[in-house]
Amino acid sequence: MNRLIQGDCLEIMRSLPPRRVDLVFGSPPYEDARTYGIGFKLKGQEWVNWMMKVYRESLRVSKGLVAFVVQGRTRQYKWSCTPALLIADLHRAGFNVRNPVLYVRHGIPGSGGPDWLKSRYEWIVCVSQPGRLAWSDNTACGHPPKCGAGGPMSNRDETGERLFNKQTHRKKDGSRCAYEPSRPLPKMANPGNIIDCGANTHFGLANENEAPFPEKLAEFFIKSFCPPGGTVLDPFSGSGTTAAVAKKNNRHYIGIDVRQSQIELTQRRLND
Repeated sequence: MNRLIQGDCLEIMRSLPPRRVDLVFGSPPYEDARTYGIGFKLKGQEWVNWMMKVYRESLRVSKGLVAFVVQGRTRQYKWSCTPALLIADLHRAGFNVRNPVLYVRHGIPGSGGPDWLKSRYEWIVCVSQPGRLAWSDNTACGHPPKCGAGGPMSNRDETGERLFNKQTHRKKDGSRCAYEPSRPLPKMANPGNIIDCGANTHFGLANENEAPFPEKLAEFFIKSFCPPGGTVLDPFSGSGTTAAVAKKNNRHYIGIDVRQSQIELTQRRLND
C-alpha cells in the first residue's frame, strides 16, 4: 500500500485507477519562486493552467478531498494573484470548490518589503466530489467548546431562536427559571478553517528540502479527511512530510516526486 514513485506527477496519476486514494494533499512549486534544479519556471496564468490539470487528475484518483497549499508571488510591489485566479478558474470549470483553508505561519523576519506587510498566511485550495465527503472527521483536530452553556456565545438559527446558550425566562409569578438550548453543545468544537502552525521552523531531515511545511499542517488534513487505514497521496512529496505523518497516524501513503533525490530523502526520513 505504501509507495514512493519518482516521475512527473501528472503522468504517474494518469496511470492510477479512479478513486484510488482517500485524500490528496501536498504543496506544489509556488510559481517560479524556486527552480528546484529542474528549471521549473511556470508563473501567472501559465502556472494556473498547469495546476488545473493537476487538480483534474487528483480529483479523478481521489474518493475525497483534494487540497494543495499554494501561494502567489510578489514582485515589483505587485502580487501575482495566482491562488485567487486558480480558485476562479476551478469554479468556472465546474469543480466543486470548498471554502479555502488558511495556513498561518510567522514568516521570515524582515519580510514584507519596505512598504507592505509581512505575509502571515498561505492558501489551501480545496476541491472535492459533489456532495458530502466520502469520509471526514471535522473535529479530529478540534478542542472542547471554549464557552459552556450560558457563556458569551449567542448563536441563532434562521428564525432568530438561540441554539446553544442556556437561557432563563420569567414566569407569570415573576420568578425566573432556566431552559435548555434547542441544540446541545458539542463535546468537541470544529477547529475552523484557519490552521496556525506557529513559527515556520522545521527539524531534522526535512531541512534538506528547499520548502518543507510543518508536520502539524499535514497532520490536520490527514486526521480530518483520511480514514484510519486509508491512503493519502502527495503528488509533490519533497522531503516526505505527508508520508511521514501518514505513517505515524496509521494511514497508508503514496508519494510522487520528479526528483530521485527527494524520493531517497523521503525513504531516509521514513526509515529514521
